[in-house]
Amino acid sequence: MKRMTQAEATSTLQSALADGRKGETTDLAAWLRRHLFEQVMPFWEQHALDPQGGILTCINDRGEVQSTDKWLWSQWRAVWVFSHIYNKLDHDPKWLERAQGIAEFCLKNGWLEKEQGWALLLAQNGAVLRGYESIYTDGFAVYGLAELFRATKEKRYREWAGRTADAALEKLQHPYEQLPHFPYPIPLGAKAHGVPMIWSHVLADLGEALGEPRYLAAARRLSAEIFKDFYCRDSDRIIEFVKEGGGVFADPEGAATVPGHAVEDMWFQLHVFQQTGMKDAPRDLALRLIFRHLELGWDQAYGGLTLAIDREGREEVGWKFADTKLWWPQTEALYGTLLGWHETGDTAYFDWYEKIWQLCLDHYVDWENGEWRQKLNRDLSPMTDVIALPVKDPFHLPRALMLQIELLEARQRQQ
Repeated sequence: MKRMTQAEATSTLQSALADGRKGETTDLAAWLRRHLFEQVMPFWEQHALDPQGGILTCINDRGEVQSTDKWLWSQWRAVWVFSHIYNKLDHDPKWLERAQGIAEFCLKNGWLEKEQGWALLLAQNGAVLRGYESIYTDGFAVYGLAELFRATKEKRYREWAGRTADAALEKLQHPYEQLPHFPYPIPLGAKAHGVPMIWSHVLADLGEALGEPRYLAAARRLSAEIFKDFYCRDSDRIIEFVKEGGGVFADPEGAATVPGHAVEDMWFQLHVFQQTGMKDAPRDLALRLIFRHLELGWDQAYGGLTLAIDREGREEVGWKFADTKLWWPQTEALYGTLLGWHETGDTAYFDWYEKIWQLCLDHYVDWENGEWRQKLNRDLSPMTDVIALPVKDPFHLPRALMLQIELLEARQRQQ
């Protein structure tokens, strides 16, 4: 089927959103499916699959490969995406073959026995270019392997997921400042929100996939840490850096909020509550904080969620590229707002959902090349600077689309 033009896609989506607001979500789910399978995934199938193994993610918005180096951060996230498509949306064996191909490349080349974790960067032939530098790479390995195990039931994937998680849980017993934390250094004496955020989510997912209570228990502990230490009641927001033992860390890092991170984490926690059967979970707070961080982070002048803001509104923000408009906060906000609407019935969430989709249609969807533009300046003009990793990977966008589709189709089945 031919990809829709911008005018066709916009008109069709606006009609589907109008119906969705009334609870008629069939057309909205169908539009999202078409966007995923005609606009987004063909980009990766055309430009990024590597016969030598793995997936090419050092790639620009036009699909031009900038480097054949392979960041395992991106490789494992792609394993999750292809596995999840196979598990939930399209049982075509090609998706599973791609997930396994990428996973096997990582398993063959990426594990570092001494460090009991995954290398950060491999060459195209699998040679290690950069070693153990990020606890997040381990998290994404657990995430991808758990989803691949769901698809295959292969014992080996289960064992690798558990091995990675067990090694990480030992590391997480040490002060967070000692963790390898690329690409965001942790200031001395601080701990970072991203650590319990990612690990609560992937451990809950792993515990559910394996039926393993100790991973679920660890996820509950990390979830509780987020609300105890990183939620600042005085300013009613999630702070990215706090003191190692809890408490306010020095400015500017100790005053930084990343709105998209907070929105993403709150939907993570709503999933964690459900997966772990967490008693007395702060569900209402998590839902409200989705809304709160949209209000905090939305740029009234140009539109879109800015990357980071200061608690006191100061121009100096303890986060690089603070005023940029990256694609991933917008994608996380799409799922977060739809989930908020689904959970509460409050149309204010749906108002945000429509508002964000209009912004994305106008500025992020790449109607010429497929997929989305990943990086925009504050004024929504294109930018080319490297932010965090020099990659464009199939993760935040396809995941957000898939989760929206699953949520809407589940509603349909319940009606």
